[in-house]
Amino acid sequence: MADSSIWWVLTGITVALELITGTFYLLMFAVGLAAAALAAHLGMSLSAQFVIASAVGGGAVIAWHFLRGKKMVGKHAEFNSDVNMDIGQSVHIEAWQVDGTSNVKYRGSIWTAQLQAGSAADAGNYCIEQIIGSRLVVKKL
Repeated sequence: MADSSIWWVLTGITVALELITGTFYLLMFAVGLAAAALAAHLGMSLSAQFVIASAVGGGAVIAWHFLRGKKMVGKHAEFNSDVNMDIGQSVHIEAWQVDGTSNVKYRGSIWTAQLQAGSAADAGNYCIEQIIGSRLVVKKL
């Protein structure tokens, strides 16, 4: 079997493992393996193929790590829509109580909604900004 075929098979196996595990870093390694397959097609030596595979795959992993790290800085779980699927969803509030809260039906149950500071207490549609325990902190859409 040709060197390029072996690299392509390894690339396919790595992509399949990434699909099974959901680890995006494996996809970056697959990019490195594909680069090695292209190097094999160009007739480069086996050692050059290994260097290209490790440089491209490792570089992609490092680049992804730093790009993802910058994106996640400063986001707490109660504000992060990646952690809590309710952040950013909308709810309809009929009326507010004097203390700035309201009971709202959301996802089949009754929640306590709290008005975010600086928002007007009017009836209408609101966006969930934060979840504190079982309390939804909302702001006007």
